[in-house]
Amino acid sequence: MPLIGTAGHVDHGKSTLIQRLTGRDPDRWEEEKRRGLTIDLGFGWTTLPNGTDVSFVDVPGHERYLKNMLAGIEAIDIALFVVAADEGWMPQSEEHLAVLDLLEVSTGIIALTKSDLVDSDLLELATVEVTEKLEGTSLESSEVVPVSGTTGDGIDSLVLHLQELTSSVAPSDIGRPRLWVDRSFTASGAGTIVTGTLLDGTVDTDESVTIYPSGRPARVRGIQSHESQVDHIGPGRRVALNLSGVDRDEVGRGDMIGLPDQWTTSTRFVASIRTARYVDKLERRGAYQLHIGSSVHPVEIVGLGAGVAVFTTYEPIPLTIGDRFVVRDTGRKLVVAGGRVLDPEPGPTRNAMASARSINPDANADELATRLLAIRGRAKLNRITAQARGGSPVDAISVAGQLLSTNAFRVLIDAAAQLVAEEHETHPLRVGLPLATLAERLDVSIEIAERVVSDSEDLERVGPDIAASGREVALPDSARAEWERARSELAAALAVPSVTELGLDSELLHLQLRRGELVRVSDDLVWLPQQIDELRGLLESLPEEFTVAQFRDAAGLSRKYAVPLLEWADKEGLTVRRGDTRTLR
Repeated sequence: MPLIGTAGHVDHGKSTLIQRLTGRDPDRWEEEKRRGLTIDLGFGWTTLPNGTDVSFVDVPGHERYLKNMLAGIEAIDIALFVVAADEGWMPQSEEHLAVLDLLEVSTGIIALTKSDLVDSDLLELATVEVTEKLEGTSLESSEVVPVSGTTGDGIDSLVLHLQELTSSVAPSDIGRPRLWVDRSFTASGAGTIVTGTLLDGTVDTDESVTIYPSGRPARVRGIQSHESQVDHIGPGRRVALNLSGVDRDEVGRGDMIGLPDQWTTSTRFVASIRTARYVDKLERRGAYQLHIGSSVHPVEIVGLGAGVAVFTTYEPIPLTIGDRFVVRDTGRKLVVAGGRVLDPEPGPTRNAMASARSINPDANADELATRLLAIRGRAKLNRITAQARGGSPVDAISVAGQLLSTNAFRVLIDAAAQLVAEEHETHPLRVGLPLATLAERLDVSIEIAERVVSDSEDLERVGPDIAASGREVALPDSARAEWERARSELAAALAVPSVTELGLDSELLHLQLRRGELVRVSDDLVWLPQQIDELRGLLESLPEEFTVAQFRDAAGLSRKYAVPLLEWADKEGLTVRRGDTRTLR
């Protein structure tokens, strides 16, 4: 269902026109009726002669209520721009046009209202003026239709033009619904109600939703659109959601309703940026407000140049590539710029600006996801998908919920090979670099490090270590002689010398332990594998239950050796200790 939004200067007849088109008064509040101007958003709907249902959002024209206007204009499909024939182009006419132009709203029509108050010559001059003002903007080719909301003159022609425009618009549907809340209230017997325009997906009754950015969960108890109760609603419609599980003060204008885990929030993003046509230059320093969806946020420009800017906000915002926004200078009380989100979660400012220029927000979702991952290098799948309008990267490496671009993965493979080579050079007697250490130095998970090794032609896994493929540790003559001496001393008796007494080089000791040439029983005791086998045989010769003393006597060892050996046997699962006795497992 197309959403038609009004725009234009205060008191130029927007609300009167909506009432004439729909039969409904969009001014909801007593103060609006008393003062004769729209303060907040108003809504109406009707069915066009060809059967097309359309919604209308009526926005305030007074500059004091511009932020309310901005809360309702982003979701519109068709602009109904209103200029009074008796007053002509006014300051808010220019600013409202700038908003539509910055949001790239290109489908619209100009209603030249109060045509009954001017003669034909003045009406023609007003038409020429409006046409000239539209030049160079997104609405420059729009029809100008003289109407009178009071007499009804020109209304039929306006309706036919609107009907023709509706055939050229279609609601966005990326399968990820979002509803920017523009109103929240409590209804007697129902609870919390929120209203907004549903974008980008569908919502069902009893569906679980999330309130962003707070992350509060809720459930859709009921759905209403155009005063009709429905069980299912699609994009492009004005919607009221009855939410359970959330209080009225926990959701309000500026929040976004979406499905759980389908959106991410950010306080920093890169965007394309262009100034309003009446602004010469945008400066980094200034008091700015960001208007996106129905939300408004104080914002700082931390990077600016060549059509790209980096923004930071104090509160997180749910963002995806392509989201449109406008920027308002609060000091000048003026809309000064607008743009589209390019990277919702960028890295360092300078690199982020350069990388974001390669993002085309109009590309398909998978292309966006692929490009975003190329910039990130690696990221969680759900974050890339959320930030790229639901897309999935092409040719990505997926490991344990993490995605890596092919280029980033190749970089990791090269870096891993270099780290292992450095380990071999520094510690030539070691088998290689422990996998956990490699993962830490690459700053990746163990799972990614394993995948890097398995896909590398230059690396192989040797037990817990990673080594260069085909590498064998060759003992130099001095190390070989040292090992033969130590092995002879160990083999002489089960009452072996301590590690300290052996005096083995620490690197040689480490290597032989890794190779299985030695078995470490305690910090300062090692035995040869064949000695361990002999001790196992001794254990099997003992009674079903035995004491330390019985094992000591059978092995001909002192408690200095017997106790560490039995404690090692317990850890290895060879024996089970029960009080002062042990049994074989």
